[in-house]
Amino acid sequence: MYDFISLALILTSITVIIAIVIRKFPALANLDVHNIPAEKEAQFKERILGNRLKRMIQKLTSRVNKVVRPSGQALGNLFKWLYGRLVEMKDVYKDDRKETVAGTDNRIALAFEAFEEYKRQNDLSNAEKKLIEIIGLDPKNLKAFRALAQLYFDRKEFEEAKQTFEHILKLNEGDEEAFDGLANIASQSGNLDQAKDEYLKSLKYNKQRGQTYYSLALVYESMKNPAEALKSIRRALSIESNNPRYLDMKLRISIMIKDKEAALRAYNKLKTVNPDNQKLGEFKAEIDAL
Repeated sequence: MYDFISLALILTSITVIIAIVIRKFPALANLDVHNIPAEKEAQFKERILGNRLKRMIQKLTSRVNKVVRPSGQALGNLFKWLYGRLVEMKDVYKDDRKETVAGTDNRIALAFEAFEEYKRQNDLSNAEKKLIEIIGLDPKNLKAFRALAQLYFDRKEFEEAKQTFEHILKLNEGDEEAFDGLANIASQSGNLDQAKDEYLKSLKYNKQRGQTYYSLALVYESMKNPAEALKSIRRALSIESNNPRYLDMKLRISIMIKDKEAALRAYNKLKTVNPDNQKLGEFKAEIDAL
């Protein structure tokens, strides 16, 4: 009689636990991961789901073994069947969720539109949430990660921006924008050597990117190394020969190192491509004084 009552209690407990677990599956699958690093989102969800189920099963197994050892074999078989059903139901639930993937692209597009609108309104908090929403839907969306890194940079949250740029490089090893972003952060922090290194890394992957050479030239200029700055800006101009910013910088550096001939060539080119430049008169006076 005692065994019958105990068995009934155990079966009742099992039923209650199963009901709780089943009821919790949707909540577990929809955990809010917005406050954890973006790169851990997918693994975090799956780990939490699996670990909670595993702990429930372990606790249940322990209780069953302690209370009813004589009927352990029968209960063990019953429990294996129940565990199999739980795992099966978990997999089915996941499969049901996968069926909604067809609409993911549309949701991402709408989220990007909302992000752009929030950004226009300078509502960076909601803009950030939309980007994180996109990353939750597509953990490898480089466009969203780049926008998020730039958003953090604009808010001067340099540590968050740095982590995001570094994650971009894990997804895309040669991402020039990520290297440039890390260099900008280093430069803002006064670490010019690191900024220089990040730009040089970028150029290993893409030697035809004038913007990177220009940025590197700015770093060399800040480091009081005009010779290297001039080399870099010349490389930038070999890619974009009529870029007014590059010509402006070459002109400034040439004046700095008192190379009158180079300065005059840069001046004449700048005057041709950007005749409305307000600094042309000032530049001409400096060249004449060399």
